[in-house]
Formats: sequence, C-alpha cells, structure tokens
Amino acid sequence: MFRRTFLLLSLLATTACQAPQPTIEDARKFIGEADARLLKLSSDSQRADWVKSTFITDDTETIAAQADQSAIAAQVDLVKQCKRFDGLKLPPDLERQFYLLKVSLVMPTPADPATASELTRIATAMEGAYGKGKYCKQDKCLDLEDLSRILANSRNRAELLDAWTGWHAVAPPIRPQYRRFVELSNQGARELGYADTGALWRARYDMTPDAFAHELDRLWLQVRPLYLSLHTYVRKKLREHYGESVVPAHGPIPADLLGNMWAQEWGNIYPLLAPKDADPGFDLTKILKGRKTEPLQMVHYGEHFFESLGFAPLPDTFWSRSLFTKPRDRDVVCHASAWDVDSVKDLRLKMCIDITEEDFRTIHHELGHNFYQRAYNQQPYLTRDSANDGFHEAIGDTIALSVTPEYLVKIGLLDRAPDASRDVACCLPALLKKSPSFPSGC
Repeated sequence: MFRRTFLLLSLLATTACQAPQPTIEDARKFIGEADARLLKLSSDSQRADWVKSTFITDDTETIAAQADQSAIAAQVDLVKQCKRFDGLKLPPDLERQFYLLKVSLVMPTPADPATASELTRIATAMEGAYGKGKYCKQDKCLDLEDLSRILANSRNRAELLDAWTGWHAVAPPIRPQYRRFVELSNQGARELGYADTGALWRARYDMTPDAFAHELDRLWLQVRPLYLSLHTYVRKKLREHYGESVVPAHGPIPADLLGNMWAQEWGNIYPLLAPKDADPGFDLTKILKGRKTEPLQMVHYGEHFFESLGFAPLPDTFWSRSLFTKPRDRDVVCHASAWDVDSVKDLRLKMCIDITEEDFRTIHHELGHNFYQRAYNQQPYLTRDSANDGFHEAIGDTIALSVTPEYLVKIGLLDRAPDASRDVACCLPALLKKSPSFPSGC
C-alpha cells in the first residue's frame, strides 16, 4: 500500500514539474500582450520626459524618473519572461520581435525596486543638471547656448578657453552620480546575462558584442587615414593662427579651439581653415539673417523638403507641441532632438533654434528622424524603430547632406549655385562637420 501511494505521488510530482512546452501561438500571444503593455508605458514615459526636458524642476524630474522606472521595470520583467521561449523555432517576424525585446533596454535597472528607483532618479537628475548648467562670473551667467556661440564665433584664445573651461566645470559635481549610475546600470545588465551595459548596447547590431567591436575596428581603419590627414591640416592652420605656444606641432589639438563645445564637429572654424582664395560663393547664415528668417520658418523649410519627396505634412500637433525657441522663464534642455511621444503621430522637435547655417542643417537632420518615425508607425511596437541605433542617425545625416547649393537655389535662398571651381569650399565644411566624430563614432 505504501509503495503504491509513493509511486502515485511521484508520478503526480513529476507531471506537475513538467510544464507544457510553449507553442508558437503562446509566443505570439506573449509578444502581442508585451507590445500593448510597452506601448502604453512608453507613451507615459515619453510625456513625462518631455515635460522634464522642457520645464526642468525637482518635481518634473521626480515624475519623469517614476514613469521611466515603470517602463524599464516592465521591460526587464518581459525580457526575463521571454526566456521560456528560448529554443522554440519561431517564424521570422516573431523571432525578430523576441530579439528586439531582449536588447531593447538602454538603461537596464536592477531587479531590486529601491535600486531601480535610485538609478532612474540619478539619470533624470544628471540630465536636469546638464540642462540647468551655467557658467557665472562677474554677476553674469552664461548657459550652454551662450557659451557655444562664443566657441563658434570668437577667435580670442583667452575668451575661448574661459568659455570652454567654464562650461566643463558643470561636470565634476556630477561625477559621483555618474559613477553610481554606471555601477547600477552594469548591475542591471549583468542580471540580464550581459557582461555590462556596453555589451547590451553592442548586442543590438545582429551580431555578438565582440563581433561588433571588431567590425568597428575594421571600419575605423578604413577612415583613419582621412581623419589623420584632416587632423594634421587643421592643426597646422590653427598653429599658424594661434602660434606654436598654443597649438603643438604634434599630438592633440586644444579642444577649445575647434568651434564646438565637444570638439565633435569643426565647421564653425572653417574661415580659419579655408584654402587660400577659397570662396563657397555664399554665406547661408548671412542670407537667412538678411531675410529676417524666424525659427518657425527654418522648420518650415525642413518640412517642405520632405513634402517635395512625397511625404505628408507634419501633423498640426507638431507645431503646437514642439519647442522651437528657448523660453525666457525656465530652464530647458536645448540640445536638439526629435520625439515620437506616442509612437503613432505625436511627433515633436525640441530645439532652441538660432538663425544659422548649422541649425538650418540640424533641423533637416532632426526632421529626418520625425518622418522616419512616422513611416514605421503601423508596425508592431517592438519594430517601431530603426534596424539599429546607427541607422536612424544615418537617415538624419543623409538628409542634412542634401542641403546643397542646388537645393538652396530650388527653395529660393540662392539665385544660382556656385560653379565647380568652388567645390572645395563647399565640400570642406561638410567634411569638417562629420569626420571629427569618426574616432568616437567608430
């Protein structure tokens, strides 16, 4: 009797432990429910982040951190749940969505709610500090936009160094927060099976993180000769202008001399670098200002470009909800960015527009994101994105490169395009804008 009872209990226990194998139908249902859940949480998080970025206060930072934590916690939970489908042969569309779900996190939070909350609070606080950052001296405070104009236009080394040093003094107080941010983010990534957050990011490119690193090394070696040649030329010209005591004959160029707060693009110092007698034939900044162009008109130029390609105009909400100029009554994050708040049609641009050629091109770049975002808004939520992180930027950069003299003629900003003898003067600024980012981009 005892033996029979024991065998029966063993059979029941074995049956209970052997959960039924998931099916393709189970997988499709799981992804459908995950899509709906993430879409709602993403929209809530995006709205909170928008308010936080355009109205920086302690309260908006807290609200955004809470919304971000909810969205990230759901992603982490779903990533862990989807592991039960590992090994199941899936149709290509489902397989892709599961892959994207697993690598969707940009800031993986640890499982512990308190630690996860700490991480999202740190992230929003650091962005707030960045947006509110100012350099104050002699009872006058300059924000990032003011200091960037100095770097773009001044040729006085003392003034440049003062502006560059003043802004970068904003960063050291954030260092302890950033160190903790990295620690917690890496902890969250390890809980998901990655070596660290960097490995998670590199896993988004349809290859292993190590394979991606090797691919970047390969690409960098292809463009390195061009970068080194440009770097050598720029250093030589700046040495001629500022003197050997400021610019060394070999090695790095002082970052404050390169016309950009992060030295990531050097187009603003083109006048110092232009070959002898080089003349692009026009000054777009001067043309725009001479026509008394308004920030809204700058954006309309960009919209008309896409309309000329057959795309529908931007929705009315784009014009009523975007931020085009810096408010006088509050701190905002002015760094240009394109937003797709509801992942359907609530497209927005956040940018403190100056009437310059640089911002004219930037608007075309950012709207490239917006029109691309709307193009995939009928896809499942997990596939409402580019093939990888770099692809979205490639779309924007391709559009920005379309701002050619011929294009300016078509929209009435130029009477005629300069002749071919001025190609160097047209192409060198484009090279100065993109190639400085090769080392960090690769």
